[in-house]
Amino acid sequence: MVVTFKVTSGEQGEWAVLQVSGELDLVTSPVLRQRVHDVVAEGHHALVLDLSEVFFCDSSGVGVLIAARRLIRSCQGRLRLVLPARGAADGSHVNRVLGALGVRRLFDVYGDVEAALGDEGEPLSA
Repeated sequence: MVVTFKVTSGEQGEWAVLQVSGELDLVTSPVLRQRVHDVVAEGHHALVLDLSEVFFCDSSGVGVLIAARRLIRSCQGRLRLVLPARGAADGSHVNRVLGALGVRRLFDVYGDVEAALGDEGEPLSA
């Protein structure tokens, strides 16, 4: 089985949205890192990372998420992650990894893109 890593981008109002699918690992994480940098360089400081279709994430992927958080914060921007309780086959692997490493609390996490884009929605608890 060939796994394709893909990052697609879009805009919804003030938010840039990057939809990520596949494995977020040592090989693919530099791609996401570059896309985040490109979005910020284009002047977007409100970013939603939709990770609902990521079914594997290793430490390099977590490192990219933490680096993205640091970059967005340095611009006084906002970063929101979409990590549904059940996404990408059998449950959000990224959600479990972030929780196991104790870094999930660093992120504003939402169950879907619509909730992440809304101003009235509260993030899911850690």
